Amino acid sequence: MKRVSQLTALALLCGLASFSSLAANMPHSLTLEQLQQQHGAVIDTRPSAFYNGWPQALSAPSGHEPDALNLSASWLGAMSDAQIAAWAKGHQLAADRPIALYGSESDNQAVRARLEKAGFTQISALSDALQSAERLQRLPHFEQLVYPQWIHQLQQDKPVVAAPKGDWKVIEAAWGAPKFYLLNHIPGADYIDTNDVESEPLWNKVSDDRLKALLAKHGIRHDTTVILYGRDVYAAARVAQIMLYAGVKDVRILDGGWKSWSDSGLPVERGMPPKVKPAPDFGAPIPGQPQLMVDMEQARGMLNRQDASLVSIRSWPEFIGETSGYSYIKPKGEIAGARWGHAGSDATHMEDFHNPDGTMRSADDIAAMWKTWNILPEQHVAFYCGTGWRASETFMYARAMGWKNVSVYDGGWYEWSADPKNPTVTGERGPESVR
Repeated sequence: MKRVSQLTALALLCGLASFSSLAANMPHSLTLEQLQQQHGAVIDTRPSAFYNGWPQALSAPSGHEPDALNLSASWLGAMSDAQIAAWAKGHQLAADRPIALYGSESDNQAVRARLEKAGFTQISALSDALQSAERLQRLPHFEQLVYPQWIHQLQQDKPVVAAPKGDWKVIEAAWGAPKFYLLNHIPGADYIDTNDVESEPLWNKVSDDRLKALLAKHGIRHDTTVILYGRDVYAAARVAQIMLYAGVKDVRILDGGWKSWSDSGLPVERGMPPKVKPAPDFGAPIPGQPQLMVDMEQARGMLNRQDASLVSIRSWPEFIGETSGYSYIKPKGEIAGARWGHAGSDATHMEDFHNPDGTMRSADDIAAMWKTWNILPEQHVAFYCGTGWRASETFMYARAMGWKNVSVYDGGWYEWSADPKNPTVTGERGPESVR
């Protein structure tokens, strides 16, 4: 009898232990205040467009919870376990730190499963997420980075947030003939060859007269809203930045480019660009915003200053002089005194600025990356790369982030390195070298 009692007690103890373990792993919820008291982290599991500030419906709240990180469930298929771990480490998330998720139930479950697989044990739901509009944070100009469903609703004449105030156009931008555009593109989209906005020998922007003629040809006035996308985001950004310089007031880009549209499953069409009625007049002087471009003399004047940053948007191998990055640019090295603004693995990639789906990385991540190199929002910041494409993409992100005094050094490394009198530098170096 005594043995039976012992076995019964043991079974009860095992059952209670099992129940306790199960209860610890069961989903529970915390308010933001409760989470903050525990020094926990908030994770927004929604797509980045909603995290950045687009409301999910016309009357829905806009933005994300204070200091929330964005780990969209839609990225998980493109992220290995090692990448999940690296993401967590990059955001200082310890395995036992409390984490609260918010988004749809299915998105939260998917993110929770991957975080638990990575060893995180204190995961709950944020019970009061998106309920206090006054505390939400957003990109100051989130509307400048549009998302596929917004374009589709606009094309369907449905009401949208941040709608264009007048005429609007969707345009694909790419280098050369529209070979991919002919196979599939956003319905109704026009096409611009980047050769029409920049030219040899240095691939700088074309003259203002040529720019004026191009805009007229595509029916664009200063008050036309232009929505650009590209197979490469930086091709669209290059055209966007030059249009802003010209004086087009409202220029936006599709965040994530063509891939984001293709992944969304929205309609596509094929064939030649539509016939466009030319604009009889731009309606304003060109350039309307000349301060958005700096020349070589102005770039030189920004070096070695605390109130300004000349920022290299080039890969680390380019920055330290291991490669020029381009077959047609022979000199290797960097502008002496320039600060490194990051880019990607080589001259054709921008991973440092992208989420796993190719959309813009969070503003907090980008600002922190730049702050390390003393690149700050209160400075006059001019971005450059080899010939302007990567610099233009970064310019568009900084503009969406609300940085007020940003520009592009159009000549970039190509122009700078062609003049032997310009100071250059090679070799490993850190932020302390340009403070």
